[in-house]
Amino acid sequence: MPSVMTAQYGEDRRIADTGGPTLAGKAVERLPSGRVNGVPTGRVRRPALVEALARLVGRHRQLAFDAGAVAIAALDVWLRVVPEAEPYNYVLSVVSVAAVAFRRRFPFLVVLIAVPGFLAGWAQLAAMIALGTLARRKLLSRQTYIAAGLVWLSRFFLWPPGDFLALDWKTHVHDAIYGCIVAGMPIAIGLLAHAREELSARITELAASRERERLLHAHAVRADERARLAREMHDVVSHQVSLIAMQAGALRMAAADPNAKQVAGTIRMLSTRTLDELRQLVSVLRTTSGDDSPQPRVADLPQLVSSAGIPATLTVRGPVDDLPAPVSGAVYRTVQEALTNVRKHAGGAVTSVFVVAEADELRVEVRNEAPDGQRECGTLPSGGHGLVGLRERAALLDGEFEAGPTDGGGFALKVTFPLVRPLTT
Repeated sequence: MPSVMTAQYGEDRRIADTGGPTLAGKAVERLPSGRVNGVPTGRVRRPALVEALARLVGRHRQLAFDAGAVAIAALDVWLRVVPEAEPYNYVLSVVSVAAVAFRRRFPFLVVLIAVPGFLAGWAQLAAMIALGTLARRKLLSRQTYIAAGLVWLSRFFLWPPGDFLALDWKTHVHDAIYGCIVAGMPIAIGLLAHAREELSARITELAASRERERLLHAHAVRADERARLAREMHDVVSHQVSLIAMQAGALRMAAADPNAKQVAGTIRMLSTRTLDELRQLVSVLRTTSGDDSPQPRVADLPQLVSSAGIPATLTVRGPVDDLPAPVSGAVYRTVQEALTNVRKHAGGAVTSVFVVAEADELRVEVRNEAPDGQRECGTLPSGGHGLVGLRERAALLDGEFEAGPTDGGGFALKVTFPLVRPLTT
């Protein structure tokens, strides 16, 4: 189905179907029935015969143009035939007219074939048509200049040579001027046709870029909607679930019946789990980059450490397979940034990575020794933009972050992530 822009810029003769959707990626714009931008639209009604002829010409347009060019060149020769002419005049003229049919594939060769028919015959239009096609294909190239000179010479020079020498100088000047017109007009028309093709291609490209802009706008609208939904879910749902968890905790402490305590504990556990899943969902909704690829986890740390390019060891203790996705991703990014800092600022010093998972928290520590040639601790990393980003990431997950130089001239980075979230909004 053609879009509004496609119809506007001429790729298709039909205007957008009335009442239909215009697709731009995943965005759908519903057009009011029969109107585009407030202007009534619809398919132009034409007689059936005209429609049939238009379809026939559209399928065989190039063949029709070639046949028309040959017919015009033949008519030009037929109207100018002189009965007392020599046989070679007829032969050269007929050959020139026949060569016009091949002007698209061999434009320069066709000009060379048509020039004798123009010079010693009556195939003037055949030579002009071939020259125009050459200018359209080759523009102002060397072949075009040579062909233009030959066509000009054919109009200026009169065959046989004796008749040409018998003319006075005024006639020669007149013929030279008309020769410029005969050679220049096809070139001008050919260049104009080429410029029109270039303009049509640019307009088509502009229409495609407009469609891409519509797609980008649709992605931006979707991102804004996801962010709005994330804020609403955080402000409304998490607040109510937190109140439920708090009330369940109070009920568990106040209830004397063991069954009531068990039910209250179950409610509190489910509420806490719901809050954690809600935070994960909100983090997905706030991802506006459109990247839905799997995020790295703790299980990917061995590959990260082995490919770090520095002497580093990895120690993982405790159950890390069932960590929440945000915490697991934060651990990976923390180790990644720490190894990058060691590579940049510590000369690839020996580094140890520790990941320890316990029941209620997860600890991450990256410690590197003093680099070779270390003279003072002040040259070690001390809180650049990467560390600021890690601090903010830990704060978003209610974690604790600390980093600084060690007594031995090295550097240590420690992050603690709680696995049991506090019931706060």
